Amino acid sequence: MESLQKTYLYDEHVKLGGKIVPFAGWDMPVQYTSVKDEVLAVRNNVGVFDVSHMGEFFVEGKDAEAFVDSLVTNDIQGAEMGKAIYSPLCREDGTVIDDLIVYKLTTGHVMICVNASNIDKDFNWIKSKHTGFKCNLTNKSSEYSLLALQGPKSFEILRPLLRELPDLEYYSVFQTEFGTHQVIIARTGYTGEDGFEIFGSHEAIKALWQKFMTLKVVPCGLAARDVLRLEVCYPLYGHELNDEVNPYDAGLGWTVKGAKTNFIGKEALASKKARYKLVKLVLERGIPREGYPVLNGKNEAIGVVTSGTMSVVTNKGIAFARIEIDKVPADEVFNVDIRQKSYPAQLVKKPFVTGGHK
Repeated sequence: MESLQKTYLYDEHVKLGGKIVPFAGWDMPVQYTSVKDEVLAVRNNVGVFDVSHMGEFFVEGKDAEAFVDSLVTNDIQGAEMGKAIYSPLCREDGTVIDDLIVYKLTTGHVMICVNASNIDKDFNWIKSKHTGFKCNLTNKSSEYSLLALQGPKSFEILRPLLRELPDLEYYSVFQTEFGTHQVIIARTGYTGEDGFEIFGSHEAIKALWQKFMTLKVVPCGLAARDVLRLEVCYPLYGHELNDEVNPYDAGLGWTVKGAKTNFIGKEALASKKARYKLVKLVLERGIPREGYPVLNGKNEAIGVVTSGTMSVVTNKGIAFARIEIDKVPADEVFNVDIRQKSYPAQLVKKPFVTGGHK
């Protein structure tokens, strides 16, 4: 069996009593104290996650923006410098390879952050599309560590530690220094709260993590991260997104900019209709889990739970579910089959929890 990779902060997690589990080929902390405490720290105060398993690619040169714009469905060239742009990365047939964030650092200098489980798949795909563009593509995933500082107190904790940190707009990026280290700061995150993702050398990120611990920032694990992202209805690759679905199937039609001159998958997506509808369900009783069948009012199977948990904030079962488009019930009556018992589920239109991001 292939051994799991460890982030540069692995020993810090062990020292803090973090429970380590395998995730996307890595040994990662799933929790430190309790999931509830970690979730509430982020919603009400500040928490920090080690997300160094994520991948970082850099595109540099005259055609950097044009090349990245040709790869993804969202508008890169039209975005201002200093912006972060969320987008699916699609094949020619419109299916999703991954979802990622593109950072416009400076003219001719773009960073792409991808999911840990897809680093090699994404890099090989992007590299195969590089012909004809005047820019260099490098995979620097092994050179970078990454922290996500999340919660309403994030800005006041982070700002004094850096040479400079303006009050950035949401989904913006800024390069600055932490001590003698260059770092990239993005006002982004996966929790719905205000916060920053901090990219830097392994040494810089370890020093910053240790500084956060002295400032009593709560260390948080993967379990809290999953509850937080589901409460605010952020999709996760391998759950709401996979190799079989297109952006419309996952409620990401807003990221498909058909007015762009060209991008991979444009033609297919122009004529594609959604085969599925991604819905949000709340259960007063029972905890929905991934893979549980979703039923209509007649208890006929119409779909499946893609992500499910008990919400810490609402104390109710919450779920994303993928429903076959022609089986979406007109009466909006849904049930979830939990161990051969049917539990009523209420359809909601808005996120289960309203985050406080800027």
